Amino acid sequence: MKFTLRQLQIFLAVAHHESITLAAQELAMSQSAASDALKNLESQFDIQLFDRAGKRLQLNELGRLLRPRVESLLDQANELELDFRRHEDIGHLKVGATLSIGNYLAIQIMAGFKSAHPAAKVNLEVANTTAIANKVRNFILDIGLIEGECNEPDLDVIPWREDELVVFCSPEHPLAGKDAITDTDLVNQQWIVRETGSGTRQTFEWAMHDILPELAIGLELQHTEAIKRAVEANLGIGCLSKITLQEAFKRGDLVPLNIPHRTFKRHFYFILHKEKYRSAGIKDWMAFCQLPEFLS
Repeated sequence: MKFTLRQLQIFLAVAHHESITLAAQELAMSQSAASDALKNLESQFDIQLFDRAGKRLQLNELGRLLRPRVESLLDQANELELDFRRHEDIGHLKVGATLSIGNYLAIQIMAGFKSAHPAAKVNLEVANTTAIANKVRNFILDIGLIEGECNEPDLDVIPWREDELVVFCSPEHPLAGKDAITDTDLVNQQWIVRETGSGTRQTFEWAMHDILPELAIGLELQHTEAIKRAVEANLGIGCLSKITLQEAFKRGDLVPLNIPHRTFKRHFYFILHKEKYRSAGIKDWMAFCQLPEFLS
């Protein structure tokens, strides 16, 4: 075999950081050693894996083609090393979650998962659907938990659990006492909604597709808590996942609105790169997420 696993590690680190210096720092080696190893890898096969853009090294077409296979090979090598050591550590798992899931489900899942796998190291990153999908596609995250549709050709999208959006207002709002809300009511309100690129905004727009141009969007906010506070202050009405609103409804701080003629149901999904090796850690995480307490 003409290449080493260390050379492949350096290749991936440079691809991630687009910098020899940062890759060397991540791998705790000198810049010259990292540079030499990468040059040797390329020269052994008479190939070039990167294009230079100023001080940055960007993957070229061949580098992009090989990166998923290198990721998969190193993941399998890491799992084999764990098997050789014969301990229960499932390794380091990098999870991404969209805001509703990250703030209201993923923390409980992480707590339970860590209790079941004390030696596991799990990092959680919370962002909107577009950002999480981008990081899974670029192998920055091992798996994503998202609340919006995703049609990335490089990603596997696997249904996880059902969810539903709810339109809501403050108890003092004129609509709070109505049995059923009409389209006329909807277009006459100021709306406080999530930002473009979020799964919640995507589902909201699908549900309102025929009257969307008529809706008055007063505020676009990235965080669900900010939207809830703005609606509590009677600045408008909102639309968020049911899981983010249950406690506020119980307290009476916010009031759900009944819109029987519109559908706000959706799914949460797992997303993984199609070339990503499904390690024991990833499989265990997905199985844990599907325990009954996390599906309702």
